[in-house]
Amino acid sequence: MKILVLSDSHGNYGNMVRAVEQEQPRMIFHLGDGWRDAQRLEGQFPQIPLEQVPGNCDFLRKEPAERLIAVKGKRFLLCHGHTMGVKYSLGQAAEKARELDLDMFLFGHTHTPLVDRQGKTWFFNPGSIGEFRPSYGVIMIDEAGGGLDARTVLLNG
Repeated sequence: MKILVLSDSHGNYGNMVRAVEQEQPRMIFHLGDGWRDAQRLEGQFPQIPLEQVPGNCDFLRKEPAERLIAVKGKRFLLCHGHTMGVKYSLGQAAEKARELDLDMFLFGHTHTPLVDRQGKTWFFNPGSIGEFRPSYGVIMIDEAGGGLDARTVLLNG
């Protein structure tokens, strides 16, 4: 199963559409700073389930800053990262990952792609789809064997 991971769209809706068209995912995660962008994307691709969390620039959102989601037996925590100090350290993220027995801790906020694995947990930041050099993430869940893989991708011009 392919999951497209987007973050920090900051109004760049066109890049999000291009990423969906390039990857043809079965699910989309949006990690904040573009709540309305994600809602618009969900309207254009209603057949693709979309899960999202608010970021620090998604003003007046009342939704929780973190969401624990299970997909195909894997545990994902979606957050923007600003409430966990990810610009400075992944210490709080690692604590949360242990506490929740996560397979993947997903965050944005830094605009810097990251794929790192510590023990069983992946720490994954797709970068910013709204940047001058836009990037996004792809998560693959092997439905037969239960394996998990993740990569970041620069959006093709």
